[in-house]
Amino acid sequence: MGFARTCSVALVGVEGVVVEVQADLEPGVAAFTLVGLPDKSLTESRDRVRAAVVNSGGEWPQKKLTVGLSPASVPKAGSGFDLAVACAVLGAAERIDPRVLSDIVMIGELGLDGRVRPVRGILPAVLAAADAGYEQVVVPECAAAEAALVPGVSVLGVRSLRQLVAVLTEEPVPEEEPDVHGRPDPLLAGLRMPGTGAATGMHSIGAAQHDHDHDLADVVGQRAARTAVEVAAAGGHHLFLEGPPGAGKTMLAERLPAVLPRLTRADSLEVTAVHSVAGLLPPGKPLVDVAPYCAPHHSATMQSLVGGGPGVARPGAVSLAHRGVLFLDEAPEFHSQTLDALRQPLESGHVVIARSAGVVRFPARFLMVLAANPCPCGRFSQRDSLCDCLPSAIRRYQSRLSGPLLDRVDLRVEVDPVTRAELTDPGARGESTATVAERVRQARERTAARLAGTPWRTNSEVPGRELRSRYHPVAGAMDEAERSLERGVLTARGIDRVLRVAWTVADLLGHDRPDTTDVALALQLRTGVPRGVPMAIGALT
Repeated sequence: MGFARTCSVALVGVEGVVVEVQADLEPGVAAFTLVGLPDKSLTESRDRVRAAVVNSGGEWPQKKLTVGLSPASVPKAGSGFDLAVACAVLGAAERIDPRVLSDIVMIGELGLDGRVRPVRGILPAVLAAADAGYEQVVVPECAAAEAALVPGVSVLGVRSLRQLVAVLTEEPVPEEEPDVHGRPDPLLAGLRMPGTGAATGMHSIGAAQHDHDHDLADVVGQRAARTAVEVAAAGGHHLFLEGPPGAGKTMLAERLPAVLPRLTRADSLEVTAVHSVAGLLPPGKPLVDVAPYCAPHHSATMQSLVGGGPGVARPGAVSLAHRGVLFLDEAPEFHSQTLDALRQPLESGHVVIARSAGVVRFPARFLMVLAANPCPCGRFSQRDSLCDCLPSAIRRYQSRLSGPLLDRVDLRVEVDPVTRAELTDPGARGESTATVAERVRQARERTAARLAGTPWRTNSEVPGRELRSRYHPVAGAMDEAERSLERGVLTARGIDRVLRVAWTVADLLGHDRPDTTDVALALQLRTGVPRGVPMAIGALT
């Protein structure tokens, strides 16, 4: 009788559980039994592993073979256990010393020819192994750079099962045939999850890509909207842009990611883990270090937006936009239940998906930008009568965005049509992205210094009770906001959000505490009612 064990990782959302893979050989009729709550793709590993071992020059044991995945109560899914199963079997057959395998975590799928194929979720799997105290990890060669992002872990990248067996048995490592340059690599085909490609609108784009092709200086006019974008980036405030078609709402949203600061190391690992599970990491770039940008189509379902789906729950758009921007263009065209499902992640910063197989938690700390036309035809305005929509149609259209959802949006700005004078004036160009991004960076530094030692990093994250008890504005600065609360213009949540925005404006202007001007600008950005203050941060500095 032979016995051997090694380890792999089962992913539950973006969190991993180390699984012990045990192989037991006993005399009897040749059979291969796999136990431990495997799913369909994992059950089929019996045939993949057998073919990979034989085609790698090994001998398959003709005995009763039982492979157990422990803990048995945790559901296991995917093909990433193949490599661990194969090595455990070879260890039980004494082809590999079982003592060498016991402290190694192995992640990878096996092809029938013995090649090691990459799987999604390498980074969160290696993070789970490191948290459990393991120091050695074996992954596919093309995923070694992603696994190496985890500090304190020795990563071995292998191209085939033959190479791994040679390393573990201290034999000469065979050379594998290199990939032909210019040809598509079939090993990378399984990394992209169906339904998340560029053609679906569910892909996310880094801010660096936007930085090359999009600049805030391209936006003509729109001083109020540009100020709102700057405040949103500095404080992490959600933004609602309302205006007719062609006014520049989409242009402003597309330029927002480049204004955001670059991700910290910890944030980069969080974002990379989500994109790794979703199969959206670009080849040759294992670390996402810029704010992602996700813009799903208005026909997106609730599962595609918040996560879930049949079988293994996968991250939705709110998680793909984690630490970045989620842009919902034509927001009233989204299903009302789909939009209202955003209320919980907007408050908590994560999504919890409960299924019969278990509960999955995805991070979802994003900056939401809503864009909408004022009516179905898009021409409704208080200043002219170009709109042909019936008043009832306008009310129905505007009511598609529920009050509870809009109450969670800090900044609401009306984007006016661009005039002929603004469009033809060469001097109408505003500040560049680089100029605004520098002010945002300095404001974030002031916020971080003030919030040092707390669990919050941006003004939008500070709870209302903390704002009222610890972070006081200048005496009398909130008088107008309190009067708006008494008149019913603001809710209790709304006045807290005004105070958060006022702190962000103060950070942008270099003020120690929000004064009357800061609160007035925050009220104007919240309610849309003019308060007699300039709408450009650059004019106030």
